[in-house]
This record gives sequence, structure tokens and C-alpha cells, in this order.
Amino acid sequence: MKDLFVKRFEYYKSLGDKTFEQLTDEQMFWQYNEESNSIAIIVKHLAGNMLSRWTNFLTEDGEKSWRNRDGEFVNTFTTKEEIVEYWEKGWACFFDALEKINDDNMYSTTYIRGEAHPVIDAVLRQLAHYPYHIGQIIYIAKMIKNEGWSTLSIARNRSQQFNKEMKTKFSSQDPDPNSSPVCFQNSPEVRDEYKQ
Repeated sequence: MKDLFVKRFEYYKSLGDKTFEQLTDEQMFWQYNEESNSIAIIVKHLAGNMLSRWTNFLTEDGEKSWRNRDGEFVNTFTTKEEIVEYWEKGWACFFDALEKINDDNMYSTTYIRGEAHPVIDAVLRQLAHYPYHIGQIIYIAKMIKNEGWSTLSIARNRSQQFNKEMKTKFSSQDPDPNSSPVCFQNSPEVRDEYKQ
């Protein structure tokens, strides 16, 4: 289970990484309006959350006394390099915490603002929270880059080609133990290795 979590979070982190590669320093600070967050602010919030939630997460509440959540929405960065460094610091803390999860503590109790959660639920909360904000980062970047944006997913009008490539790729490989037992989306056919 832990390996699957790591795999999923690494994927979402990579989307952020690939987005930052396409942006200039100035673009990291762009805001649509005064009430909107820049990419810099979203990164500050995400990393701040990670550092608070996952530092000593098995023994301390995830909402640390030293966290200033409101301050996460006030920019203090001056360069893209500072933003990316803080992004990396947050993810390093989080991935380090994920490495500490095992079968013995997966369902033990951890706390967030005094509310008890099984460790697995604390992770699942972030599996919703972090991609939500990474999606915001990507959306802002796409607005900024417009036609200069390099897509991070299936290119427009290329879905059929992509599906064919994926079917060819996976039909020639041994089945992935973390893959679905259903052959392809919307197909009732079950792969032979999953039949009883």
C-alpha cells in the first residue's frame, strides 16, 4: 500500500515539477486578480501543509504550533529558485514520512487539529488535497502560457492514438500487480491472471 501511495504522489509532484520548468520567475508570481493566488502562494501553502502535517506525524498533532497557515497566503518569495526550494523541502518531509508507514502503524491513530484519524486516512486526505492544488498550479500556468504551454497529459485530439499506444505497450508486458483486473476502461472482460 505504501508503495502505491508513493507512486501516486510522485506522479502528482512530477506534474508540478514539469509545470515549473515551463515558467519564468515573473510567471511564478502572476495573479489573475487580488483575490487569486499566484503559483508562489499555492506552493507556499502546499509545502507549509506538508511540513506541519508530516513532521513527527506519528507522535505530534499535524497542525503544529509553529505553523502560520494564514501567513502561507502572503508572498515572501523573491525568486523562482526560492519557490522550488520550498516545494522540494515540503515534498522531502512528506516522502520521508511515507517511508515510515508500515503494516504495524497504517491503522494507528494520528491527529490533525486534535481530530483522530487512522494514518491511512491522513494520507488519503492529502491524496485529495495536494492534487487539488497542483491542478490549480497547472491551470494558472496554462492561462499564462496559452499557446506556449506544453501539455502534461494526452494532447488534444490525440486520445485514440494514445489509447492504441497504451494497449500495445501493456499487452506486451507482464501484468503490473498494482493494475486493475479489468482489461481496459469500460470493459467487463477480466484479465486471465485475475480469474480464479
